Amino acid sequence: MNQSEEFRSAMRKWTTGVAIATCIADSAPHGMTVNSFTSVSVDPPMVTVTMAKATRTLQKTLASGHFGITILSLNQKLIADRFAGKEEDHLNRFEGLATFTMLSEVPFIQGGLAFFDCTVEHTFEMAQSVLLLGRVVAVREGNVAEHLVYTNRRYGGVKLL
Repeated sequence: MNQSEEFRSAMRKWTTGVAIATCIADSAPHGMTVNSFTSVSVDPPMVTVTMAKATRTLQKTLASGHFGITILSLNQKLIADRFAGKEEDHLNRFEGLATFTMLSEVPFIQGGLAFFDCTVEHTFEMAQSVLLLGRVVAVREGNVAEHLVYTNRRYGGVKLL
């Protein structure tokens, strides 16, 4: 096994939350499933998310300068699959979904656990992806529900005690 495969295999042991990163460009919404989302600062409120260079959402996010994050609940697994491209019959990933906006007009998916409206402050380019550092300009808490998590190539849930 090469080092890259060993790294991937080891990282499958790390359980992460599941979120949808969204943007709006040319009056059209775009989005993708991500699990590389984290907070880095409370004051000022800053987060990071990493997107593959080949994705349309990254290109549209960089062009618009804004992105949104919707943290998904366990009952939103099908939405995670849709935005990961696993449902080919949904070419418009937002079709039939209830959304709302905050300051930047980026769409957020109703039913999520939390929502972060961000402006792109810095980017860090890597070989296959780009890390975006975003300043949170608006935040909203959503539903109280079981969290959707991803580990070892599978979805699961975390119910808080």
